[in-house]
Amino acid sequence: MDHTAAAAAVADAHRREWAFVLAATVRVTRDLDLAEECVQEAYAQALTTWSEKGVPARTGAWLTTVARNRALDLLRRQSTMRRSLPLLVEDEATGVEEQAIAAADPAIPDDRLRLICTCCHPALAVEAQIALTLRLVCGLTTPEVAKAFLVSEPTMAARITRAKKKIVAARIPYRVPSPSELPERIDAVLAVVHLLFTTGHTAPSGAGLMRRDLVERARDLARMLHVLLPGDPDVTGLLALILLTDARRETRTAADGRMLQLADQDRGRWDRAAIAEGVALVREALRVRPGRYALQAAIAAVHAEAPSYSETDWREVVGLYDLLVQLWPSPVVALNRAVAVGLADGPTVGLAALDDLAAEPQLAGYGYLPAARAHFLGRLGRTDEARIAYEEAILLTGNAAERDFLATRLDQLGR
Repeated sequence: MDHTAAAAAVADAHRREWAFVLAATVRVTRDLDLAEECVQEAYAQALTTWSEKGVPARTGAWLTTVARNRALDLLRRQSTMRRSLPLLVEDEATGVEEQAIAAADPAIPDDRLRLICTCCHPALAVEAQIALTLRLVCGLTTPEVAKAFLVSEPTMAARITRAKKKIVAARIPYRVPSPSELPERIDAVLAVVHLLFTTGHTAPSGAGLMRRDLVERARDLARMLHVLLPGDPDVTGLLALILLTDARRETRTAADGRMLQLADQDRGRWDRAAIAEGVALVREALRVRPGRYALQAAIAAVHAEAPSYSETDWREVVGLYDLLVQLWPSPVVALNRAVAVGLADGPTVGLAALDDLAAEPQLAGYGYLPAARAHFLGRLGRTDEARIAYEEAILLTGNAAERDFLATRLDQLGR
């Protein structure tokens, strides 16, 4: 096999197998930094070996074995020194060799779940949880994580280092939570994945509407969680939500980068395979329990299955938002519901619903509220008020594509 083909295979294995290999190696080392070092060396060795001997049938098992052997070798050399170092806590009172055997067994799926739950432990700040998830579970480099957060590389390196040290200092266990703890911990994990997706779907700042890299990482994490917890309706609902929302990706902007509203998107270019998968998943999740992600996915499914924008069943959307706002009483959900009410019952009713939310402190400084008001005011012919609302929305919007869209709508008022 030539070097180019081997490099492609290593890159594919990095995307698909990194979390499995690292999680299994951490069980051997009980040290995140040492495990990362061993896994990186395994991938470097793969590039050379696979170029010479071909790609193995089970790349994950090959990489895990190499990383594990490297870890065991280093642990034997450093055994005296490492007895005095703080390590990750594990419930199992097993030795290094026994842990290595367990880690190398591909039939045991919990290692990745151990890693994800450790990265998303509630003792860590949300920013640290996301940074560690990107670094350790997704395998991004520190510069890549820094770019995702729009901070400098030294700042992100320090943040990740502090988070790793806190895991050890706080004696955060490297384990899958007990059955009684798992629902609460999975909620934290799903919140991190959802935040990662929403940040990528519409970037808070910058020139582009989206951060495709973050969207793809969130989708990969949701798929991984669904493999690990296939019967969890919240996991299933989140994967459905991501698939159904991201199915419109290629039509959200025009060729020149302009943002396109749902009404102006070419539905023929939507990803129908992703929509079919998402619809099947949301039905599965709703049969078990209508959680917040499943209800959001159901709303996305209504849009995805409507033949045209004018044929959108806004009554059904409002009904789903009614359920969602009871289950998850968030001001942002209430805002989205108010917009749906306006589209179902007319701009006067929608504007009244939006005005009822004006006193919500969590919506102060939230650009989508004045933007929605501006839309309904414009439809009612209240041009001067709409102009003021658009100007407020532009001031509160950090994404350049969204700002340009709002500026265009402002320019079109009264024409």
